[in-house]
Amino acid sequence: MTDTNIRPIRTFHPRRGRMSSRHADAHAALWPQWGLEVTDGDRSALDLTALFGRAAPAVLEIGFGMGDATAAMAAADPDRDFLAVEVHTPGIGNLLAIAGEQGLTNIRVAHGDAMELVHRIAPGALDAVHVFFPDPWPKARHHKRRLIQPGNVALLRERLRPGGVLHCATDWPAYAEAMTETLDADQGLRRLPATPHARPETKFERRGAAAGRPITDLRYARR
Repeated sequence: MTDTNIRPIRTFHPRRGRMSSRHADAHAALWPQWGLEVTDGDRSALDLTALFGRAAPAVLEIGFGMGDATAAMAAADPDRDFLAVEVHTPGIGNLLAIAGEQGLTNIRVAHGDAMELVHRIAPGALDAVHVFFPDPWPKARHHKRRLIQPGNVALLRERLRPGGVLHCATDWPAYAEAMTETLDADQGLRRLPATPHARPETKFERRGAAAGRPITDLRYARR
């Protein structure tokens, strides 16, 4: 018998913050059309064609921060749709503001636990999954909270179409080693050459580089 009161292990810090007037205005204007609230335990199927209003290759962006890199990718790749999920409310407001200002209709923004959202996406529905600079949870007692671990990777891989790409990046060497071990061990994935310039530089990446930490990109395709 399953205990429905057991809370899922969170892979993120709950993050709240005050929105600027620009962010708040964008949220009020665009969230009803372009926003998606993620509810724990909701397993209803998410229709990506209905969500975006068209049938197109879809990318899931997990943890987009302030959204500048996500907006840049969506602007450069208008034939793909970007479903971006975050818990940081000012970041959500900022991405909505950028999307509105630039007319980026191929972006939808979700608020909540990314892995709860993944459960609602049909197997084989995604062209790519991006996990750029997730929380490294450096303390050993918190490693269970890391996003890139076998169970989560299996779930993400199942949502990719054959040939679809899981692209991860981190600036923490110990997490890079753990990511590599986990991704290499998944028999449903094959490693691809790393192409760090295939994505825009993120704020977290600049911060890590400024601190002298090496940047690691890991790209794997679903077999």
